[in-house]
Amino acid sequence: MNGLLDHINSPADLRKLDRGQLPQLCAEVREYMIECCSRNPGHLASSLGAVELIAALHYVFDTPEDKLVFDVGHQAYAHKILTGRREAFAALRTEGGISGFPKMSESPYDAFGVGHSSTSVSAALGYAEAARIQGLGYKSVAVIGDGALTGGLAFEGLNNAGASRADILIILNDNNHSIDDNTGGLHNHLLRFTTSARYNRMKDRVWHTLGETGMRNFLQRWLRSLKTWFIKGSGGDVFEALGIRYFGPVDGNDVEKMVETLGKLKGIKGPRILHCLTTKGRGFAPAEADPTVWHAPGKFDPKTGERIPSAHPADRYQDVFGQVLCELARTDSRVVGITPAMASGSGMTGFAKEFPDRFFDVGIEEEHAVTFSAGLAAAGLRPFCNIYSSFAQRAYDQIIHDLALQSLPVVLCFDRAGLVGEDGATHQGAFDISAFRAIPGVTVSTPKDEAELKSLLYSALKTATGPYIIRYPRGMGEGAPWRETPWQELPAGKAEELLHGTGTAILACGPAVAPALEAAGRIQGRAGVWNFRFIKPLDTEALDRIASSYERIITVEDGSMAGGLYGAVCEYMASRHPGTRVKGVGIPDVFVAHATQAAQREACGISAEKLASML
Repeated sequence: MNGLLDHINSPADLRKLDRGQLPQLCAEVREYMIECCSRNPGHLASSLGAVELIAALHYVFDTPEDKLVFDVGHQAYAHKILTGRREAFAALRTEGGISGFPKMSESPYDAFGVGHSSTSVSAALGYAEAARIQGLGYKSVAVIGDGALTGGLAFEGLNNAGASRADILIILNDNNHSIDDNTGGLHNHLLRFTTSARYNRMKDRVWHTLGETGMRNFLQRWLRSLKTWFIKGSGGDVFEALGIRYFGPVDGNDVEKMVETLGKLKGIKGPRILHCLTTKGRGFAPAEADPTVWHAPGKFDPKTGERIPSAHPADRYQDVFGQVLCELARTDSRVVGITPAMASGSGMTGFAKEFPDRFFDVGIEEEHAVTFSAGLAAAGLRPFCNIYSSFAQRAYDQIIHDLALQSLPVVLCFDRAGLVGEDGATHQGAFDISAFRAIPGVTVSTPKDEAELKSLLYSALKTATGPYIIRYPRGMGEGAPWRETPWQELPAGKAEELLHGTGTAILACGPAVAPALEAAGRIQGRAGVWNFRFIKPLDTEALDRIASSYERIITVEDGSMAGGLYGAVCEYMASRHPGTRVKGVGIPDVFVAHATQAAQREACGISAEKLASML
């Protein structure tokens, strides 16, 4: 590259640059990011929009002494590149490479590990209060996107921050809007005024002199109303009402302006928020034109922006779900679809277009999505609530309290269940079976292929009397002819014998069924294979027959063995057939790091080769 970026190995190097050099550095960071992500896909559009914002934060604040906490981490690629991981960035999200998200064990500049939404304010507030208690002088900064701000945890953090008076700066990275001409001059004037040292010294002296009096409260309300009038449409009054001083909006893609503004805000005490307007996909025309597609575009040509299609030997599970849901909705007017901001990722865009009045994208609000679905079900509708498995953990209380306790027939479709690949430990859908199997009245199912997913969705609509969980993996199916498969109602709690054998019975579920069949086929009848598509209720009649017919059992699952299918089978055998030997294959008691799905499954033993070696 032979530019400024080649000499930036830490934020200390960044701070040696003149302010006027920062636009060039940001352009080089963006070019390098596009080049790397074109070959090694990642979350691109959000990070392109936050380059100037991140460069300015590291330029003004003394990181890693000052704590910089990101939300989700989709926008943090420039942060990784500027904090000593420039060369490692080329292997982002690959096995043995750096994580796609901030990770505390990876770098001292990653003050807090993230991957799920809306956590930054709470974590940064913890740092701010710790600095006060310990008498330390470091600053605490949270960087949160406008999408993550819809999450309930973000509002809990904001509410606590405003009440605490902690020394915390919150950066609101708003990438859904551009700066309009009619707001520029007035907003820039107000920003300069409210961030000026003279104004804030005067304000502090006046407040101190007035004390906690009615006059002070009156002046605060009057100034807040005046400021809100000036910032009409910015939303500043919401934060001011929470006790957080609002500044902005400011152009977050103007790095020199950001440095100037952050430099002033650094010297102001108490909870404060800076509203930055950025362009998602900034600097790369295709990403600016379609930021949704370019959020995670896969491989592409960095010069033309042409996306390189991957081979699709089968349909993706998410697309099967979306198309089947449309078919069900055409025949049953009670069917409604709910997603917490994952319409495209969950395959629901087609449903949204065909049934706009029956589709609800509630934002990044998993808890609300479940309880909202409960209300719809209580009113007689049949909600299909699609949540990524890893994110469904956030709605555990609602699934127990609002669904299961009231026996409400909500179909919970857990996309990205099991091992998800390059997103890594924060996104693995490893714990859903273990977590939800313990809840009374809940059905937990997982299809072996696309056709069985179709049948389970149909069965859930026809038979559900309480929460009905259907978990299925990320990516491609097994190539089953699901379109031609007729509707089939599958009785809950019934397993399926796929291959009769002797000696060893392989009890598999979900994507583990195909390698189990292949492994058993290699030893010609010496192993039987059962598809335990329902983990709850468990087919105990089948288990009784298996215990009397086979010498040992191997369970195989794309989930945590602790409490999963392995746990369920062991519990039953220990109580009814204590002499039966049971061996488990699945996700062990560890957090699985980022790699390809195939590599992760191989490492966990979920492959025909590994299973065959056990028979």
